[in-house]
Amino acid sequence: MRIIFLGPPGAGKGTQAKLIVKDYHIRQLSTGDLLREHRKLGTELGSKAQTYMDAGNLVPDSVILGMVGEEFNKPDLAPGYILDGFPRTCPQAEGLDQLLQNTNQKLDHVLVLEVPDSELIRRLTARRSCPECGHIYNLIFNPPKTAGICDHDGIELIHRSDDTEATVLNRLKVYQELTKPLVNHYEPQGLVRHIDGTGGVAEIYQRILNAVK
Repeated sequence: MRIIFLGPPGAGKGTQAKLIVKDYHIRQLSTGDLLREHRKLGTELGSKAQTYMDAGNLVPDSVILGMVGEEFNKPDLAPGYILDGFPRTCPQAEGLDQLLQNTNQKLDHVLVLEVPDSELIRRLTARRSCPECGHIYNLIFNPPKTAGICDHDGIELIHRSDDTEATVLNRLKVYQELTKPLVNHYEPQGLVRHIDGTGGVAEIYQRILNAVK
């Protein structure tokens, strides 16, 4: 099963993706994780990405698609995968369409988690993250065992600047302008499944299961 997860920041894509990965035994492909891995290993693509990031520029779509394309050739992706955080724009989706065609693959579902802005702001401003391992907590849904401390490495959690209300509002605006049009890109292909992203984690996951069966 090959899935794309779409939804605004704070919709719960990462949480739900992990549940699908566990039940369906497929990989979660996060472009953020791929970037970090390539930079850490010093690969050619990682070095290219680092050059753009050092200059304060966005990593080009061609570099991201190159990383995703390398993953598509790995045997452990044969059972399927979830693309989390990619594509983010219509040009990226068009590049992905070409990549899928080149590797003789087809998507099965494009899941769109839908959550009201007021709820997204409530969720996102309650996020805390570990600066060491990158694990993200939410003070509402999954707080750390010890207040303010990461469960995994004992590092003090931080409130990232992109999780303040003003920044969250801007992130939601960017999503509406750049990423939401992807729904129109995939609708004609009959792949889009609209999912109500409000309520408990288990409740939302059941809606997803019903949509992909």
